[in-house]
Parts: sequence; C-alpha cells; structure tokens
Amino acid sequence: MLIAQLTDIHIGFDPDEEPEELNLRRFRATLARLLGGPNRPDMLVLSGDITDNGDIESFEDAAALLSGLPFPVWPMVGNHDTREALLHAFPQVPHEDGFIHYALEAGGLRILMLDTLEPGRHGGAFCAARAAWLSAQLAGHPDTPTLIFMHHPPVVSGIDWMDPAPDEGWIERFRGAVEGHRQIAAIHCGHLHRPLSTTFCGIPLNVTGSVAPLVAMDLRRVDADRPDGRDLITTEPPSYALHRWDGTALVSHYEQVSGWHALAHYTDKLQPMIHEMFGERE
Repeated sequence: MLIAQLTDIHIGFDPDEEPEELNLRRFRATLARLLGGPNRPDMLVLSGDITDNGDIESFEDAAALLSGLPFPVWPMVGNHDTREALLHAFPQVPHEDGFIHYALEAGGLRILMLDTLEPGRHGGAFCAARAAWLSAQLAGHPDTPTLIFMHHPPVVSGIDWMDPAPDEGWIERFRGAVEGHRQIAAIHCGHLHRPLSTTFCGIPLNVTGSVAPLVAMDLRRVDADRPDGRDLITTEPPSYALHRWDGTALVSHYEQVSGWHALAHYTDKLQPMIHEMFGERE
C-alpha cells in the first residue's frame, strides 16, 4: 500500500497572480507527478495548510483539482486553514466534538489523522479533549500497526523561527498520549516546509517538505528584534512523500517535483546488472 502525503500547499497566497497563482501551479505539478509517475498511490493525505487564509474559495479550488482522482483523498487542518471551510469543501471528512480528527483502516494499518489547530495561533495545539481521543484510539487497538498524521511537528528542528518551545503544554499532552504505545509505526507531519527525520518518544518522526515554496535551510538562531537579511523562503521545487506499507514494515520516500531526466533505463544492456543484483539476495 502506498500513501501519498502532500502538505503545506497554501492555495490563495496570491490569487491574483497571472497567469495562475504560483502555489496552484506547484500543486498541479505535484498531482501530475502522482498520476503520471510509476508509483500511483492508494490514498492521498493532505496534512494541513491546504490554503493560506482558510477561505472557502481557496478550499473549493483545492477540491476542484482533487475531484475525480482514482484514489481517496483525506485532508487535515493546519494553522492556516479553518475547520468550517475544510468541511464545506470536503463534506466526507469525519469530525467529532468540534475537531477534525478521525481514524482510517487500510491494508492492516490503522491511520490516525489529528487536529492540531488553534485558531489565531501559528504553532500547534493539542488540548485535553484531543489527547483523550488519541489515547482512547491507541488503547482500543493495541495490536494494530498505527500511523499518525499531524500538521505540527512536536519537536524542535533548529529552524528557529518555525519551532515551538521544547516544553510547550500541547507537546507534553501529545507525549502523554503516545508514550508506551508500541504499535505506532511512525508519526508524519508538515508545517516546517522542509523534510526532516528524527524520533519522538522512541517513535520515528518525519516531516514532509511542502508543495508551496520551501523554508530556507538555516539553523542559526534568530533574534526577533534584529533582522539579519537571511533567506527565509526559497524557490526549491515542490516536494511530497510516499509511505510504503507492506504489511510488516513502513518505509517513507521523498521526492522533489522538477524537470529532471533519466540517465539510465532498464534495457537489455543493463539486464546483466539487474540479474547480478537480484542474485545477491539469495
């Protein structure tokens, strides 16, 4: 089973741009790669910041581009989104007690989609009610391999202006909900606009790079009172993830969407090399 993850699309950032908004063009290119490449997914997760302003029109633009895809689409809210507009554009999405969190099951894998939005706040949120929901989901299925998607990473990346404080209350509540649950195969996030790999409570945690322009790779401290001219946003190509689940192991692949060319093809000329590599498995 292949789960595609697209995150931080930010439709509506510059809706009047001609001939078409840059973020819409990047979104189209990424969807074209999913549909036209060799690795068509079984489902698509949109892990938040689908829009830039949370408005209904931007969500409708996103839904229009996603309509007719040959696989299901499961969106989540990020800090730039609004729950109301997301549910307007994607009425099939489950929600409960005012939060857009829900569970999916596919291929023997349980997939938990979390809601880390607090309106008006850039950083994450995970209140007692959401922690209780997650704890109950994990306690109710202790033997089912589980994958968690959430918009905000509960870790400090070193990209100072995007990071939470390490001891924020929402992170501690999330820690309390997942700690000790060995069925969690991985946690996958967005928000940072850069790929990242680490662990959280001993669980593999990865961040997928954004579809919208990426955040610059700069790990120096930021002085909020002293602008230093550093790069903040770059023109790096859109990126996305493919999470491959074979019933036992989860492996995540990350790809940039750009105009590269293949330098080698599987032809008769290279068949001996392929034979040799397969022979080493014996």
